[in-house]
Amino acid sequence: MPVKYPKVAVLLAAYNGMRWIEEQLESILRQSGVDLTVYISIDPSNDGTKGWCSALSAKYPQVKLLPDAGPFGGAARNFFRLIRDVALDDYEFVAFSDQDDVWHSDKLRRSIDVLRGRGVDAYSSNVTAFWPNGKKMLLDKAQDQVAWDFLFEAAGPGCTYVFSERLFTALKAKMLEKWVGLQSVSLHDWFFYAFARSHGYSWYIDPVPTMSYRQHDNNQVGANTGVDQLFARLKKIRSGWWFSQVRLITELVGLECHPFVRKWLLLRRPHLLILSLSAWQCRRRLRDKFYFFFVCFITAVIGTGLK
Repeated sequence: MPVKYPKVAVLLAAYNGMRWIEEQLESILRQSGVDLTVYISIDPSNDGTKGWCSALSAKYPQVKLLPDAGPFGGAARNFFRLIRDVALDDYEFVAFSDQDDVWHSDKLRRSIDVLRGRGVDAYSSNVTAFWPNGKKMLLDKAQDQVAWDFLFEAAGPGCTYVFSERLFTALKAKMLEKWVGLQSVSLHDWFFYAFARSHGYSWYIDPVPTMSYRQHDNNQVGANTGVDQLFARLKKIRSGWWFSQVRLITELVGLECHPFVRKWLLLRRPHLLILSLSAWQCRRRLRDKFYFFFVCFITAVIGTGLK
């Protein structure tokens, strides 16, 4: 009797990815112990990404290239399109993929074993960041989850996320309901985590890395390491972008009337002072708790671009 492997849909968003997408897809197609189908959506590109993916789709029946639907202007809208347009009723699990990483051969099998073994709805993991010069670094996102971290950060790189069919079905329904507002969300992985946690779905962050996370100049969101990355994030916070995303995601997941949230959701100076005192409940990593406190406190003093 043939072995029946779990059916997994992998949603891959691409844009001008020819430098790396071949290695990414090779690592996906080498996954062991799963019956997978890869769905690719390409933001209009000028480097041959579409032609290469089209040829791959013709060669491998488990690779499906979606018709043009962009431009999307960023990975988030491209992933939203994948979720909206791909019929995934026949799959037990759904995973997400960038175009430029390298998956361990057991990435999906391990994710599913954890989902089933722990009885959780969502899985993400640590990753090993790597640079062109050979540098490598573990990116540790597996600190204990706290009461409100999901409103202020993702669970880690979205390319490690694997969802149960139950969670994915609920997520898709919410996205279709909130489609217009969703187009202003910049980071899909943050929204996915916020939806799952805010609606009572259980999430496990695995301390074991399951992929190599490529770092290069075109990363939309890369490893948060070094002084340059720190100043780039501070600049976004100073502009009001981060606080605006916090407020938008909070409203999209339906928590704007929660007593805790109502204390600070207006994000004016007195509200930011109140929020700063809740830092321990708002980020997972100890260093980030202190960073969160100082960002909220100092922004309350000097103001932001938020309106």
